[in-house]
Amino acid sequence: MNTEPSTLRDRARIHAALGDPARLAIVDALTLGDASPGEIAHDLGMPTNLVAHHVKVLTDAGLVVRSRSEGDRRRTYLRLRPDALATLAPAPPGEMGRVVFVCTHNSARSQLAAALWADRTHTRAASAGTNPAGRVHPRAVAVANRHGLALDPTATSHVADVVRDDDLLIAVCDNAHEELTGPGRPRLHWSVPDPVRLDTDDAFEAAFADLAARVERVAPVITPAMSSEDR
Repeated sequence: MNTEPSTLRDRARIHAALGDPARLAIVDALTLGDASPGEIAHDLGMPTNLVAHHVKVLTDAGLVVRSRSEGDRRRTYLRLRPDALATLAPAPPGEMGRVVFVCTHNSARSQLAAALWADRTHTRAASAGTNPAGRVHPRAVAVANRHGLALDPTATSHVADVVRDDDLLIAVCDNAHEELTGPGRPRLHWSVPDPVRLDTDDAFEAAFADLAARVERVAPVITPAMSSEDR
């Protein structure tokens, strides 16, 4: 009879999956933000077929999950399971100023992310949209209030009016990430499902929980690299 605890087998499988430098590089990239297999191949300089092989190993080990883009439905994004690598964190991406969270309308996810970041890290954060709405979504205001955070219902902004040269952009929306793709300032991507599509309290609570988990995971990596005036 096999008496080996399943947790030991799971841990051994994860360690085995991370025993390849290429897979560890993929995990480092996904620790900070989500990416498509093609983006991983481009950023790490790997053939796409090799990326597919490594992603399968990481998926089988329970480290990575896939989701379909809400923007271009042909795309698939990879994300690291939030609890998969509690002890691994990549090096900071270099000195920066504020963190600016971006989504399309700047009415829900980016607003919640900026409020969470400022609250959890006690550093400066901002939010913006690629096509900002006229107001913050009422359910976003409500979910923030339920968790002790305040959002200004009228404070939506365009990226061109907010972003500075030394800012780190974090796109919390697939559409915004795809619109912003290209050379420029450092940028991360968090593929957070749009709660406005369902427009329910549960959907907004789920988005809030997703963002909160990501802030807790990424902030210890990012905040040491922030300039002293933005902390």
